[in-house]
Amino acid sequence: MARATHTVRAAVLPAIGSPLEITEIELPEVPGPGQVRVRLAAAGVCHSDLSLSDGTMRVPVPAVLGHEGAGTVVSVGPGVTHVSPGDGVVLNWAPSCGSCHACSLGEVWLCANALAGAGEVYARRTSDGAELYSGLNVAAFAEETVVAGACVLPAPAGIPLTDAALLGCAVLTGYGAVHYSARVRTGETVAVFGVGGVGLAAIQAARIASASTIVAVDVSPEKESLARAAGATEYVVASDTTAREIRGLTGKQGVDVAVECVGRAVTIRAAWESTRRGGRTTVVGIGGKDQQVSFNALELFHWGRTLSGCVYGNSDPARDLPLLAEHVRAGRLDLGSLVTERIALEGIPSAFENMLAGKGGRTVVVF
Repeated sequence: MARATHTVRAAVLPAIGSPLEITEIELPEVPGPGQVRVRLAAAGVCHSDLSLSDGTMRVPVPAVLGHEGAGTVVSVGPGVTHVSPGDGVVLNWAPSCGSCHACSLGEVWLCANALAGAGEVYARRTSDGAELYSGLNVAAFAEETVVAGACVLPAPAGIPLTDAALLGCAVLTGYGAVHYSARVRTGETVAVFGVGGVGLAAIQAARIASASTIVAVDVSPEKESLARAAGATEYVVASDTTAREIRGLTGKQGVDVAVECVGRAVTIRAAWESTRRGGRTTVVGIGGKDQQVSFNALELFHWGRTLSGCVYGNSDPARDLPLLAEHVRAGRLDLGSLVTERIALEGIPSAFENMLAGKGGRTVVVF
């Protein structure tokens, strides 16, 4: 017997490199074993979604993108006990399996099976019956979604779901990059490259870590007010002399820590050159295979810097969501200041264009 379905609107990526299409899709009415049906309250538009749409990151297509979201549980399938209908939840696009090698080392952000569900059929398009896949497990660019139980975490109390959505990616990544990857200490100097949603979260995280100087870097002069509101003490418009300017702001030494949130070779190189001798450079931005960064052997020896990649902020969502929520409730972390535009589902294609143009901070779809 065919399963009962219901229809919702969603943003579908029909093929790699194609524009998103706002269309109706069919979801199963009743979740299967271990699944949860969620009505979305909000979804953040992240640069990773753009990387999926242009082929920088792999995704089976056609797919419903969106991985940063929060909503309310409509129903649960057999075996789901940690949430119930009516509960607010934050989507977790990279749930750890707990049993692979990375998980056994406590590095759950590197879980080998985190995206195992992304290749499964998630829904069908109503117009032609084509099977759809969920981008990064959760398919948040839809009025409702059906996800694995491991992909939902109880929403923190006292935080509106329209704000809590940001905790699922931008804030976990930016905060984690500063506190877990770069391990910024009190009094250190920090430069953050890229003042988008993740960059703004990283700036706030550096402020929470009591960094003495926080330099924000972006190609757009218009983002200075956003950066300073988040906690930046200095602002540099990106150019060929960025590293020199940052050294000039730090006694000609360079910053202790640089956090790169762009994913371009030239920006990674500038972040590296902006750090002091013995400093740390953490790369958060996702770049394509064509973005080649080169170093010579002598400079690696001479500068003694550390260059490291950073996946999902080296965070554990189950552990870190309550911690971030406490920062929000205490007024140390301002989620609303990350958002520069709130849009309807139909506005996602324009939000992608703004990301390509380097405009604004985080755009949030409010359902």
